[in-house]
Order: sequence, then C-alpha cells, then structure tokens
Amino acid sequence: MKLSVLDRSRTRSGQTHAEALRETVGFARQVEALGYHRFWVSEHHGVPGVAGSAPTVLAAAVAAATTTIRAGTGGVMLPNHQPLVVAEQFGVLESLFPGRIDMGLGRSVGFTGAVRAALGHDRDDADAFGPRLAELLGHFTDDRPVRAYPAPGLRVRPFVLATGAGVAAEQGLPLVIGSFRGERAMTGAIDAYRAGFRPSVWASEPYVVISANVAAAATTDEAWRLLVPEAWAMTWSRTRGEFPPLSTPEEILATPMTDRERALFEQSLEGHVHGTPTEVGKALEALVERTGADEVLVTTSTHDRAALLTSYRLLAELDL
Repeated sequence: MKLSVLDRSRTRSGQTHAEALRETVGFARQVEALGYHRFWVSEHHGVPGVAGSAPTVLAAAVAAATTTIRAGTGGVMLPNHQPLVVAEQFGVLESLFPGRIDMGLGRSVGFTGAVRAALGHDRDDADAFGPRLAELLGHFTDDRPVRAYPAPGLRVRPFVLATGAGVAAEQGLPLVIGSFRGERAMTGAIDAYRAGFRPSVWASEPYVVISANVAAAATTDEAWRLLVPEAWAMTWSRTRGEFPPLSTPEEILATPMTDRERALFEQSLEGHVHGTPTEVGKALEALVERTGADEVLVTTSTHDRAALLTSYRLLAELDL
C-alpha cells in the first residue's frame, strides 16, 4: 500500500506564516527519508491559520529540497485560475523535476464571499470545472492556437479531488476522496467513479486515493490528543468564521466550551484513524478493504511537530 502526505502549512500558536512554510519544506525531507510516496501541498486563500496559498510555488520548493519523493498539489483550485497558466506552471515544474510532479486539481472556490470577490470569481465558476479541466489537459496533448510552453508533450500526472468525482470518471483520471466524508457517501462516490470510468491517455483504469487524518502514538489517548488541535480549529472556524493557528491540546482541553462548541468539537474528532500502531494498522487495512483504495494520503495536522513526525514514522513502519 502506497502512503503519501498532504501538508497544508498550518501555523502553530505564536508562529509566523514564513516559519510554517519553511517547516513544510523541512517536513517533506523528513517524510521522504521515511519512504513516503508523494508530498502534496494545498491552496487556501485568506485563511489566517494556513500559510499555503500558492501551491505550485510551494511544490517547487518541496521538489527542490528533495530527491525521490513525488511533489505536487492537493490541489490547485482550477476555478480560481486560467487553464493556460496552470498548464504553464506545471510544465515548468515537470521540466525542472522530470518524473516527480503530480497535478492535483479541485473545483472549489474561496470559502467566503470576500475571498471570492478578491479572486474575481463566484460560486457558479465551479460548475465549469469539467470543461476547464479538459482545456487544461489539452495543453499537454493537443496542438492549440496558444500553446502553454513548456507543457506540450509532457505527462504530468493529474488527479481530481472528490468534489469532481464524476468529472474524474468521465475524463479518465485518478480520484482523491476523503474518508471523513462519511462511509456511505465515500463508498457511493467511489463505486460511481469506478462504474463510470472511461480509460484515457492519463489512466487506463480507475485509481483511488483515500485521504485520511491518521494519528499514531504509543497509547490510544496520546494519539487522540494529536487530533485535538485541528478539531478545535474547525470548531472555532464554524463558530467564529475564522480558521485560527493550532493551539496545544492542554490549552484547548482546559478551555470552557459552550454546548454548541462541545458538540462541534466532538463531531470534528469523529471519523479519523487514531491509536497505537497496531490499532491504526488494523483500521487502515479495514478502510482499504472496504474501499479498494490504491493509496492512502495522510493529511494529519497537530500542534506538536515532533509528535506529528513520530506518528508518520510509526505509520511508515506498518506492514500494510
């Protein structure tokens, strides 16, 4: 089973965005040494707790700092960008780091009206994801009036994030889907993707990457505490409209919560894989068996970077 990493350059309390970005690049080197297959970065705009706003730029820094791990995006939000420009960016990346670049693409737009306005887009732009994706891929394969140099003829591997599952099937592309979507929704989307898949120059058969928050530690309680900072950040964003830097589990668990905050906090802790290495191994094997996944993309964030690295090391040591 291939194991990969998605890092969102989350800031920790008292940390600058520049520090978070440098930690992302350093983390890529660390997980490369552990044997992970890919290292992806994400795109978020106007989010105080997330430093990763320019994924192709950050992917270039990751690729330059590593030698064997695949580098890419999870993903570039295509409604925010012109396909020509995205093709040019990935063409440059593939030219500089041949055979190591992944082009993960999503259909989401900005989280708030203000962000969407600043980007010059609105919610309806997501509806054009399919045609824009086809246009983007065409820059690598077709002879077009305006060519996206140096993309023509290159084969950057594309992936589609879950909200575009139908498009992934129609255009014959690998699919990335989160386990946190809920069991029924996730398996239903995967089944529909496989049933509707049409082979393409990019993929001859369906390929499914399951994205999951995974926390491993010496004890189940220690692993659970690794999930607490992100769960509280999600709770904060849903009650205050702002995604904050990650705090320590001790600070969060000592914070008085309203009934609504408590309910959202507990909900945010559900659906993730955590425990001792043995417990995590059994849970991941069951997840892969239920979904037939080809790969697991680990997306875990927590306040303690050392504990996070230990979690990834324990996961890498599992015989999956």
